[in-house]
Amino acid sequence: MSSKKGYYVPNKKEQKTIRDSSSENQSIIYWALTIFSVFFLVWAPFQKALFNGNSFDFERPIYSTLIWACILLFLISVNMYFQTNFFTRSFLISALVWMIPLTFLFSSLHPASRYYANNMNLIEIAFCVFFLLGYSLSRTEKSLSILTNIVLTTGYIVVGFGVINWFGNKELAYNLVSWFAAEMKNINFYQDAIMADQNGVRLTSSFQYANAYAAFLIALLLGALYLVSTSKRWYSIAYHSFMIIPIYTSFWVTLSRGALVILPVIFLVCMLILKPNKQLTLLIHTIIATLISFIVLGPISNIGVEQVKSYNSALSLKGWGFLSASTIIFTFIVMIIQKYVVPIFNSKLVKINSFRFSNLYFPAGAILAGVLAITLLLSNNVILNLLPENIKQRVENINFQQNSVLERGTFYVDAIKLFQDYPITGAGGGAWSALYEKYQNNPYVSRQAHNFFLQYLVETGIVGMTVFLLLLAAVFWIFIRTHRQSIEESNDRRMVFYIIAVSLLIHSMIDFDLSYVYLGILLFLSLGAMISGDTTEFRSRWVDTINKYRWVYPSLLMVFSIVMFFQSTQLLSGNTHFKNAVALAQAQKPVSEIFASLDKAIVKNPGHPDYVGYKIDILLQLYNQTKEERYYTEALALIGQIRTTESHNRMLLEKEIYAYLMKNDLEKALTLVTSQIENFPWDISLYERSVTLNTSLGDKAQTENNAQKKDQYWNRAFETYYAVIEKQKVLTALPKEQQQGRAFNVTKAMGLNLGQIEYIRGKYSEAEKLLSIGMDTNVLDDMGNRLQVRWYLASLQKQGKNDQALLDKLVAKDANERSEIQNLVNAKF
Repeated sequence: MSSKKGYYVPNKKEQKTIRDSSSENQSIIYWALTIFSVFFLVWAPFQKALFNGNSFDFERPIYSTLIWACILLFLISVNMYFQTNFFTRSFLISALVWMIPLTFLFSSLHPASRYYANNMNLIEIAFCVFFLLGYSLSRTEKSLSILTNIVLTTGYIVVGFGVINWFGNKELAYNLVSWFAAEMKNINFYQDAIMADQNGVRLTSSFQYANAYAAFLIALLLGALYLVSTSKRWYSIAYHSFMIIPIYTSFWVTLSRGALVILPVIFLVCMLILKPNKQLTLLIHTIIATLISFIVLGPISNIGVEQVKSYNSALSLKGWGFLSASTIIFTFIVMIIQKYVVPIFNSKLVKINSFRFSNLYFPAGAILAGVLAITLLLSNNVILNLLPENIKQRVENINFQQNSVLERGTFYVDAIKLFQDYPITGAGGGAWSALYEKYQNNPYVSRQAHNFFLQYLVETGIVGMTVFLLLLAAVFWIFIRTHRQSIEESNDRRMVFYIIAVSLLIHSMIDFDLSYVYLGILLFLSLGAMISGDTTEFRSRWVDTINKYRWVYPSLLMVFSIVMFFQSTQLLSGNTHFKNAVALAQAQKPVSEIFASLDKAIVKNPGHPDYVGYKIDILLQLYNQTKEERYYTEALALIGQIRTTESHNRMLLEKEIYAYLMKNDLEKALTLVTSQIENFPWDISLYERSVTLNTSLGDKAQTENNAQKKDQYWNRAFETYYAVIEKQKVLTALPKEQQQGRAFNVTKAMGLNLGQIEYIRGKYSEAEKLLSIGMDTNVLDDMGNRLQVRWYLASLQKQGKNDQALLDKLVAKDANERSEIQNLVNAKF
């Protein structure tokens, strides 16, 4: 027995007794938790991996997940009443994990978006539940083995779904999973299981985003390789090795360059905590898997690309043949190595295992070999030519001067700017999505920061980030210490959860993997499982005192799970009512029926911008049709209410502008537009609206013979124009490899309004230049085009110029245009 100040460390014999004495794996609660976990982990990936898109379209499966989480938390809390080793170091960490949602709750006191923040608060609660689940389901060797196989097997199902799609058997894939995912009955629901973009044909499986799927595949690949390298039972070796080639080939055809760069890093981080004999075994299996996958990668990749164009059953069978043959060969080789070669490694390297820093030998060699391999790959066309053309192009394009890298760098700089305005507690969950347009350097479109840690920082500030990093540090410290002291280190299945956590955390530094709630759940499940092997008990007088009240914590969790269950069902019910309201509107049912469902949705989830925004749209439409003031008054009241909590919501801003324009209240519309340019500095439509409104108000002042006001409005119109010109200079400073994003330039409407002002002021040369912006002389049926051409030709005549061909073209469209132009030329302003 060994002891340290403040806590008690059982010796090896006592640790074994603790594990063996537990009957957790035979309890009803344990099996209930396990069964619920299986169903959830099979269901969740096929809900677009529970992507948190911060809108109505993505929220239903997330609200369903909260219900799952509440049920699991209730069972976990019941299980805690019977837990014998309540005061362990690992249990303390599992309790402190609730600090994470508390920091999100703290940051949501003054959030950038109340709706985004509330959703993130609930998601973080779900993460904590799955942390506790991982901790609860991996306390014994048997339960740990079961949980490991559940996580990997449910992952293999996702891989199988992707492969089936890749070979063109889409209907088979949908039929296989439609029984647990109702949406799958619609064949278009997963139309992006394979997506084609400017980068080529890419496999995305149920994630519908190739990079996030690649991160998931890295975790599965390394987890399976580890189990193959350490398992002693032939059926376990055969089972997991059978999936490695499908995973590896799937990884390649995601065409994820970031994942290609990150994979070696994750591999090395995982190897560092293994003994040399296990490192060598893992390395050998990885090399063999790489070689075999390379051999079949060409035909498998090409078959998938062809199947996207047109399904061919013969090609599909050919693809399955290549994959099956390579998988069987790899499995056979692995089993031979594990039976005959690995025992030799273990005996020969037993001395090296005891050397200091022996765990660095093979990783150092792997780094040197990797650098050499990468150098040869990028500099030798013969080796590159062995790759399929689509993958070859992606590998050749790996550099730090490509758009995706430069753009990410811009995201990160902009995230720091956002953080500097909300340094302590952050701007609440979803802060990046709500505020990024205010801080962006150029007009890109990205509701994700492509870096989990920076996105977390802007959401929770220094306080939240510190709590999260301390939790991670504690988990990894406990895991590494426990792993090194493990009696059965050669077969420590917790290492699989370490691999999953490391894979997701490292890859999430360059992408938004953890915006997929499913991946976040896997991360927290893994973190919980990583510490469950620590049986270090606290020994102190205060432990005995607190032990009398040990029932308080599980009781609080039980009450909390019940409260959250009803909250979650209410949110899900609100979503259902809103879907029903939309369906009724599309079916052109009476407004009273639509409002009945819509109002129920708003009551269930007050402040939901999509629900309230939909009602505002209907009210404004009713006002347009009937001119009944009550509809307009209610719409404006709703806008005022929702904008207090969603002040950065661009959709709601547009509705408020539209409402003012309906009443011809140009002053209020202009005031609102002007105030919001600061929040959306790269939204050219706001600049265009500002110029148009200033021009119109100047015209109104001119008719009222108010020269001072006229000049004031028109000058502001030009100030807005000059602001656009200045911001365009920023775009010219971007690296040539970086795309600017959305268009940002002087628009046709701006040119027309400003050209008219200059014409009225007698500055005909300037008017000519402005009126020519975006002028389309080929579509003169459009009245806007015709008006622009008319003023343009008048400005030419004022300068003694002429464009006879354009004039003839315009007059041919409408003979009255000649007199209209002449009226402009003769007009006195």
